[in-house]
Amino acid sequence: MCLLLIALDVVPQKPWLLLGNRDEFHPRPSAAAAPWDDAPGVLGGRDLEAGGSWLAIHRNGRFAAVTNVRLADPKHGPRSRGALIREFVAGSETPAAYVAALRDVVDEFAPFNLVVGDLQETWCLESPRRLAQRLSAGVHLISNGPLDAPWPKMRRLRRGFEELLSRGAAGDSNAMLSLLADESIAADADLPHTGIALERERFLSPIFVRAEVYGTRASTLAWRDASGAVGLHERRFGPNGQFLGETTLA
Repeated sequence: MCLLLIALDVVPQKPWLLLGNRDEFHPRPSAAAAPWDDAPGVLGGRDLEAGGSWLAIHRNGRFAAVTNVRLADPKHGPRSRGALIREFVAGSETPAAYVAALRDVVDEFAPFNLVVGDLQETWCLESPRRLAQRLSAGVHLISNGPLDAPWPKMRRLRRGFEELLSRGAAGDSNAMLSLLADESIAADADLPHTGIALERERFLSPIFVRAEVYGTRASTLAWRDASGAVGLHERRFGPNGQFLGETTLA
């Protein structure tokens, strides 16, 4: 994921809700969201190159999502960040225990932001700072920098989400996923300074990134409802934003 909204005890009848876009190089092979044969109860997409995922949920209420962190000179670890998703969602550690242990081995991975949660708590780990935070009830956003940073794409997604919530439309999956299709480019003065060139910052500033080689590959809405059931709705895209299909799992 390169942009993720986490709503905790905000949406009526949904204790948690995730909404986010995965941006990735288009040639990297991936599988559509589906039940995982090697991890019963887990639902999500798969990275076929390294075997991990960017967002997955378990029918027992566990969930996880990861983004990369944008740095001018990022380090490359020997392990894939996508493995963090599988290890947590298919495991049994509490979110607090999982991120506490992970803080000691973050150098095994390229820089990342990780969100993990279950029925009791949700935590975020920012690997560059080794900063672990328990998320309070409310709406949180994370992209390729710090949690709840005022990046333009994060502010736009928050505004759109809160508008749907105020209209009582938070249960409309199509409306929610449409928020992730926003291609507005931020003004240069509003762009973050992450150490990359201005042209690249501008290119990456929309919620939905459209290009031939790199861009938004998947838009995902996932949730748990008050009855305990989970659901996931994924839309997939190819080069230049070509729509490739969608999947709904419950």
